[in-house]
Amino acid sequence: MAPAASRLRVEPELGSLPKRALAQYLLFLKLYPVATKAVSSGILSALGNFLAQMIKKQKKDSQSLEVSGLLRYLVYGLFVTGPLSHYLYLFMEYWVPPEVPWASIKRLLLDRLFFAPTFLLLFFFFMNLLEGKNTSVFVAKMRSGFWPALQMNWKMWTPLQFININYVPLQFRVLFANMAALFWYAYLASLGK
Repeated sequence: MAPAASRLRVEPELGSLPKRALAQYLLFLKLYPVATKAVSSGILSALGNFLAQMIKKQKKDSQSLEVSGLLRYLVYGLFVTGPLSHYLYLFMEYWVPPEVPWASIKRLLLDRLFFAPTFLLLFFFFMNLLEGKNTSVFVAKMRSGFWPALQMNWKMWTPLQFININYVPLQFRVLFANMAALFWYAYLASLGK
């Protein structure tokens, strides 16, 4: 009887773990918004790269985990995506407030026509830099991969960003985008090989 009684006491504590984690995340988000978004972006970017590597590993049994790839995506998310996204969403909220006529369409066009190509260019640039490759490799990757990646970005991200920039509360937009980016980074990582 004692093990069953102790199990009953443990189960409610396990259910409260996600609630405590969420409460802690919200506290950090309130106290340190940029740092919290940067860290979560770095972790989720690395996780996206990990997923890409696991998918490739399923196709090729001999491939081992490339830790340097995880670190590149962690650094990119931590220092580029997280902080930059925080400020771009604030800028968008300021530049195209919700009460402006056609605000949802204007925000989407701003995101799709300006932010998407810019982020993609930064992705290719920083990954090239973090891989220690020279400018000619960057130019070659841009020529071969930028346009297909931008087209895929427009296909995948347009409906997600419409929802994100018009319906998700401002403080959660980076997290929403980072969760969707798990699959996007897996796609981008597959372009690099």
